[in-house]
Amino acid sequence: MRVAFDCRASEDPEGVGRYSRCLLAALAGTAAAGEELIQTRRPTALLRSRGVDVLHAPWMAGAMLHSPCPMVVTIHDLGALKRRSEHLHGGLRLRLRRLAVQRAARVIVPTRAVARDAIRHLGLAREQVAVIPEAADASMYRRGERDVAAARARFALPERFLLWVGGLRHPDPSKHVVKLACAPRELPLVLVGSTRPWAHELPDVILTGEVSDDQLAAIYTAAHALMLSSSDEGFGLSAVEALACGTPVVACDAPALREVLGERVTFVPAGDVAALIAAAQAARRPAPAPPRWSWEDAARATWGVYARAAAAPKLSTPRARLGGGIERAALSDQ
Repeated sequence: MRVAFDCRASEDPEGVGRYSRCLLAALAGTAAAGEELIQTRRPTALLRSRGVDVLHAPWMAGAMLHSPCPMVVTIHDLGALKRRSEHLHGGLRLRLRRLAVQRAARVIVPTRAVARDAIRHLGLAREQVAVIPEAADASMYRRGERDVAAARARFALPERFLLWVGGLRHPDPSKHVVKLACAPRELPLVLVGSTRPWAHELPDVILTGEVSDDQLAAIYTAAHALMLSSSDEGFGLSAVEALACGTPVVACDAPALREVLGERVTFVPAGDVAALIAAAQAARRPAPAPPRWSWEDAARATWGVYARAAAAPKLSTPRARLGGGIERAALSDQ
């Protein structure tokens, strides 16, 4: 079985890029005899010139309307479809992406919560959807004093601080970053992620910009607590990474986070920024261990999805209600 993996997203500094990079490495390391992975930045040209059994688009924007072979698409969350009033400029684009995803042989999602959203908002058939969780990269572990000191010096980090990790290239009301920046708090707030000029107008915050994986692990280790302020998460990978680095996590309540993290984090009501900050400032170490699911586990489950996609008959896409039948990878202590 030959699988073409659209690797254009791997250069993205945010979650889609991390997913692509981590999964690509794990897929290469878990391929069995007769399984071949081909990375491509030009999937259309590749599919026309070489025999490929399956195409994997690791993010919704990469889904092809007319794929000449069975296609697998990964959907990380569906916030844009669930909050259409915030994304009116992308109406036609979102409709085309929805149609492309409906034509996929299989759709991978990280949680059952996103699976429910995919069936409800995209009209997918239940048998199209496979739940495969994500994981912390091997570089995410508790760092020693030297690495932490280097990160403090490089980014001018205070001795104790609260942490938020995510993209700051575009304002997103669902993330509540502006409210976090403006809310009263005792500890400084550090925001990690690639920025645009608007983010530099946020008051009383420390912006690190884009950081390397090693730097991020050191920042996680140094932080008093990580805050997840979004009102709608698809998985919560930054929380898993923080726990892997020994850092407590406080999050606004969301179905996907409950599913992934359970009792490992402290939850506050969605949108309650004051409660989020108070809980984060009161957080205590040691933090619980992260889920034991690994990228190698995810890769093996993904190879299984490829095989089923290659063998599956072309699906119609009637609107379906979530009942049973959604594929889910077996988890270890998830």
